[in-house]
Amino acid sequence: MNPFDLTGRVAVVTGANTGIGQAIAVALAEAGADVACVGRTPATETVEQIASLGRRGEIVSADLSTIEPVSRVVDETIDKLGRLDILVNNAGIIRRADAVDFTEEDWDAVVDTNLKSVFFLCQAAGRHMIAQGGGRIINIASMLTFQGGIRVPSYTASKSGIGGLTKLLANEWAKHGVTVNAIAPGYIATNNTAALQADAARNQSILDRIPAARWGDPKDLGGAAVFLASDAAAYVQGHILAVDGGWLAR
Repeated sequence: MNPFDLTGRVAVVTGANTGIGQAIAVALAEAGADVACVGRTPATETVEQIASLGRRGEIVSADLSTIEPVSRVVDETIDKLGRLDILVNNAGIIRRADAVDFTEEDWDAVVDTNLKSVFFLCQAAGRHMIAQGGGRIINIASMLTFQGGIRVPSYTASKSGIGGLTKLLANEWAKHGVTVNAIAPGYIATNNTAALQADAARNQSILDRIPAARWGDPKDLGGAAVFLASDAAAYVQGHILAVDGGWLAR
């Protein structure tokens, strides 16, 4: 039996319409999972890619800037796909400004989406997973789970919080057969990092530090997600897996 096989399992991936979320949703489908693609924008292209792999993909519309849709995401996934085994909390936003100028609005918007909604979606999925005897939760952390960064105070706070939350939930839910881990992407070429890529000096300084000497592609995260979602990672708990081209090793 292939321990990485996800056939018969159902995953929820938030922010699945583009970038990292899309790549993870497709990778899970390639491994055999059916996928509920959650986001403010319909993940039509992602669902088409999932269907081309012979798996079921469903669009679940939800704006995770508040916790209002959290329970519905779980209920709608189970209604459309029959069960829920895997949750990938990928949806996130970023706001940039010097710390001395940072606004309360930009603080709340980022923390509400990146941390508050993540916790309550973990809670809603966790209740279901505990009741069914197991499941997999994968949070998307960041290099700023480990480092401070610059000009992104609310993002750094939210991603540092994701690291702690991942460990806390693992401590509470491991005994129920629910694994809770995180993936910390390095510098990945997505919409969230477009401003950094467009800044020639900053872009070069980033590349100079990455041992792999390139920006990551969203597809680079697929294997890590499949691993953490699979039986191969049944004894992995509270771990933050960096997929960073060696950034943290430099």
